[in-house]
This record gives sequence, structure tokens and C-alpha cells, in this order.
Amino acid sequence: MRPFTALRARACPFPYANVDTDQLIPARFMRRPRAEGYGPFLLHDLRRRADGELDPDFPINAEAYAGAEILVARRNFGCGSSREAAVYALADSGFRAVIAPSFGDIFSSSAVKNGLLPARVSDAEAETLIAALIAGNAGICTIDLPTQTLEAGDATIAFSIDPMWKLQLLNGWDDIDLTLNEAQAIAAFRTRDEKARPWALPRRAP
Repeated sequence: MRPFTALRARACPFPYANVDTDQLIPARFMRRPRAEGYGPFLLHDLRRRADGELDPDFPINAEAYAGAEILVARRNFGCGSSREAAVYALADSGFRAVIAPSFGDIFSSSAVKNGLLPARVSDAEAETLIAALIAGNAGICTIDLPTQTLEAGDATIAFSIDPMWKLQLLNGWDDIDLTLNEAQAIAAFRTRDEKARPWALPRRAP
């Protein structure tokens, strides 16, 4: 997984709350192999008109936000079922960070495991940033993960993230890498424990 330290990229305002994982990627598209890419199915039903054509007024379809790598949404983003494919759809569409006041817990965990930053800001800060993006007062934003700050236009906003998830993103670690990072401590414990509790060791075959 690619480490995430800093990102300077276009941001897309997404003024919706309670966007669930079934909206992020409808279940009918999840039978496809990940290798085919899930990007075309991101928000498939919401971003289309009744005739099936893309709605040019829907934020992620708008030319003004083409190529955006940062999505700025309202609270409870990624709620609903525990489908990792919702994160795949975002990542395969080029998004590397989502800024919102709150996230679904499982969505956040899946995001980190796929190199997508779930950065939490206050409701007021999210609204200010969304309004600035819609008005054209901010476009290219800078995210600095080590300092947990987001710069947009003239504003600098602090965001929060679980410390363990921050560590994983900074190093590009999945859960296995996180465990391997403690290999020396694990080995030292095993050595101490074998001496302190030899009776607890599995019996070896003669």
C-alpha cells in the first residue's frame, strides 16, 4: 500500500449526509472482480438522471471538480453495511481522502486498509469548506497527515484521525505489517514466557 503523508489535489464538495455504502456502490455491481475496477460504479444511481444518463449538476460529474482526489462530505459518511467495495469504488475513482464530520466505523477501517484517508472535521468546518468549494473560493487543497491539517484557500483546518490508523497510513501498512512491526517485542515476550511458564508450551511429538 502506498504511504500517505501529504496530498495537494483538487477537492470536490459533496453536500450530503448519511451516504451509505449501498449508495456508494449498489450491491448488483459487487459480483465483478476487483481487477476490473469499481470506479465506474461509484454512486452509480445517485449520479444519474431518470433516463440513466449522468447528471452534469451532480458534484462528482461536474467539470469543475474533474480529477478531484479529495471528497468533502457531511456527517455519517460510509454508514450502512460493511462492504469494502465502497472503498474500492472511491479509490478506483481516484479519491485518496474523504473529509467529513463523522464516518461509519467499518468504512473508516476499510478505508485505511486501502490507503484512503478518513479525516474528521467539525460540522461547521465541513460546511465552511463545502461552501468555499461550491463558490469557487477554494479548489486545490493540501492535506498534511503528520500535522493533521488541511489547507483550503485562506483557511487552515485541523482534522482528527485514530492514532493507529494514522500510523498505518503514514507507513503504508496493513494489519499484517502492523503486527510485523512488533516482531521483536513479540519474540522477546515469547522468550520470557517460555521461561516463566514452560508448562504452557504445546507438547511436542516425540
